[in-house]
Amino acid sequence: MELRYEVVGALIAQGKTVAAAESCTGGLLSKLLTDVPGSSGAFLGGVVSYTCPVKERLLGVDHETLARLGAVSKPVARQMAEGVRRLMGSDFGVSITGLAGPDSDGSGKPVGLVYAALAGAGWTVCEELRLPGDRAAVREAACLRALEMLRDAL
Repeated sequence: MELRYEVVGALIAQGKTVAAAESCTGGLLSKLLTDVPGSSGAFLGGVVSYTCPVKERLLGVDHETLARLGAVSKPVARQMAEGVRRLMGSDFGVSITGLAGPDSDGSGKPVGLVYAALAGAGWTVCEELRLPGDRAAVREAACLRALEMLRDAL
C-alpha cells in the first residue's frame, strides 16, 4: 500500500492532520499510516471502536441510530468520522465500519459490507463498499479505499 506514503506526504505538505475511527479494521488503517516515517506530523491518533458503547461514548454516535440501523450503516460511519475529527481536533476524520467475516453479525447484512467515511470542516462523505474475499482481504480493501478517499480530498 504505497498509497499511504502519498497520503501522509500530502497531509504534511499541506499542513493538514487526520484521525481515524475504526471498527472492523481493528486499527489496521492507523497501523498503515504510522508505518510511514514522519507520520506523526499528520496523524493525530485513532480509536478502535469495536463495540457500540465505545462508538457512543468516545465518538458521539447517536444511540437511536445504532439501535435502529446497527453499527454497519452509512449514518454510523458518518458519525464516527465526524466524532473522531472532533475528538482529536484534526482537519480530517476517517472511519471504517463493516462486516469482515468470516461470519455475519446476525443482522442479515452480508460479509464484505463496509462503510468508509471521511469528514472535513463542514462536510462528510460516505461510501458503501461490497468487498470480496476473506477477513484479511476485506480489511485491507477497506483501508485502501479509505486512503483513496483521503487522497482525493487532498
